[in-house]
Amino acid sequence: MAEPKQTGTEVSEAQIAVHWKEEETYQPASSFIAQANLTDSNVLERYGLDNFPNCFKEYADLLDWYEYWHTTLDHSKPPYWKWFVGGKLNACYNCVDRHLPKYKNKTALHFVPEPEEERIEHITFQELYVRVNEFAALLRDFAGLKRGDRVTLHMPMTVDLPITMLACARLGVIHSQVFSGFSGKACADRIVDSQSRVLITEDAYYRGGKLIDHKEKADIAVAEAEKEGQKVDKVLIWQRYPGKYSAETPTVEGRDFFVNDVLKNYKRAVVEPERMLSEEVLFLMYTSGTTGKPKGAQHSIGGYMAYVTGTSKFIQDIHPEDVYWCMADIGWITGHSYIVYGPLALAASSVIFEGVPTHPDAGRPWRVAEELDVNIFHTSPTAIRALRRVGPDEPAKYNYDFKHMTTVGEPIEPEVWRWYYNVVGKKKAVIVDTWWQTETGGFLCSTVPALHAMKPGSAGPGVPGIHPIIFDDDGKPLPAGCGKAGNICIQNPWPGLMQTIWGDDERFVSQYYRRYCKNPDSKDWRDWPYFAGDGAVEAPDGYFRILGRIDDVINVAGHRLGTKELESAALMVSEVGEAAVVPVADPIKGKIPHVFVSLKPGIPASKEIEQSITDKLASEIGPIAKPGRVWIVPDMPKTRSGKIMRRVLAAVANKQDTGDTTTLANPDVVEKIKQLA
Repeated sequence: MAEPKQTGTEVSEAQIAVHWKEEETYQPASSFIAQANLTDSNVLERYGLDNFPNCFKEYADLLDWYEYWHTTLDHSKPPYWKWFVGGKLNACYNCVDRHLPKYKNKTALHFVPEPEEERIEHITFQELYVRVNEFAALLRDFAGLKRGDRVTLHMPMTVDLPITMLACARLGVIHSQVFSGFSGKACADRIVDSQSRVLITEDAYYRGGKLIDHKEKADIAVAEAEKEGQKVDKVLIWQRYPGKYSAETPTVEGRDFFVNDVLKNYKRAVVEPERMLSEEVLFLMYTSGTTGKPKGAQHSIGGYMAYVTGTSKFIQDIHPEDVYWCMADIGWITGHSYIVYGPLALAASSVIFEGVPTHPDAGRPWRVAEELDVNIFHTSPTAIRALRRVGPDEPAKYNYDFKHMTTVGEPIEPEVWRWYYNVVGKKKAVIVDTWWQTETGGFLCSTVPALHAMKPGSAGPGVPGIHPIIFDDDGKPLPAGCGKAGNICIQNPWPGLMQTIWGDDERFVSQYYRRYCKNPDSKDWRDWPYFAGDGAVEAPDGYFRILGRIDDVINVAGHRLGTKELESAALMVSEVGEAAVVPVADPIKGKIPHVFVSLKPGIPASKEIEQSITDKLASEIGPIAKPGRVWIVPDMPKTRSGKIMRRVLAAVANKQDTGDTTTLANPDVVEKIKQLA
């Protein structure tokens, strides 16, 4: 469908209007630079396209290999890249066994329960080794799982989850973890697609002060999967409190087994790690598609492990002596890469946090950081905005000292970035604002913390070995500093990139490569740029600002406005805690933006605040950005992972059915918003 015309020229889908000014830069602290893992200013040249793909040998050499590889990159069948071909290794061995001689008595995992009266559990590398071996023996001998089998995990944020993942990796069993906030039906879809015959779950977990019955979702998942022709033979249930069943849902005789009971038969069992080929599959991570069934991103062992270990070391600056807290959920790719596999491969102490960061109050994260002496902190703009909204002054009350902070998952607005830097980081911590995806395995864009200046709202250049390019709709590169946004792509393959979509090679090619493939018959990787599906703009200095999904654009009378830019402007109004912008049909302009905001605690709604928001959008972006309406709402409808459900807000604003909202973390707020219509 052709775009509306503006002053006689057609506006390209890719060329979203960009009005953001270039922000001032911040230099990393000299104390950080003095101890950083990566201070070599020649690194980007060393990882240049002239040295591709052999530059990634440095990442792979961070791992222990049973057999060294003979081919760094096999690109004989594009775009199905194979990395470190001929090499043999084991992911579990690299995360656990190899650290025992030096670090057996060091904490590998700090498990922080949500109830503050429960003590933090500290699991050493030696204890992790014992627990992983015992569970691997159970999976092999009791559940009958073997190399290449798939197993679905539907587990919350307890220490049982990384133990389960590592036990699978030890055996060569492919794990598919489903975010615990997803429904039983969503779990069933993933069981069916991966053809799992074993489901591993937990009876209950805490969230927002409540002990939630999680077992009931397992029953739904098994029943729904069976309707689709996939029978689950065994459901293995970890107990939140070993020896006590905390769910109300009854167990099913002959199908359901408590892990803690069965484990007694495998005390001190030792399972030799499988010597896996580099290109064999480590795990599946399902990501929602805009249409159709979820996509199972298939990640390899050698390439993925090399990439997450390398980026953990050089971008997050993780040393073995660090206490590192990624406040994500292991149910997402961030948790796989940067709670479990990357940090543990580097012998770091990694924190697993069960609860909601704002429960029982917004001081909780900073109390945990103080108690554990966390010095590397990693979270999402969603969490940062929530903490800024409800506890802007809380960090100052606690005695913690971050050297490094990561932000991940979506673009961070400059105003929120500055609070993160000034208040959370106490103007000392270096920030890396990372851009990447489930499919990519690890970071794509970020500043290298000791080498680059930080720029609020900007992800930075490609990380070492990653070479982004921005194309317009016709496949022409948009030069840095041109002021136009387009579709960001990566020119070269890299080891962390998924191998394919599980069971659907055609969808893999069509979604990620077909659009900008220069020659479908070519076996040259240069002809196969990876299409990320995100809009971006490249500044004159080579830093990339990510504008969100190319679908998240509002076409106002031919002007294409990125929703992230509009939300960022709304957040510049001091009273605003969170903002979400959605498109609303308009008979004259086609679409107009409606702005939903929730205010900081204690601030009453007023027409003056609404006007301030309207004025701010007009002054920051232009009169074309004036919203059709500003909605001041008591709270945003959010998923269990904390993301704002803009679909629900768009439905309310467009006077449409909001659909099923029962899976939201706060479904009651939807009715309150509807009453404002």
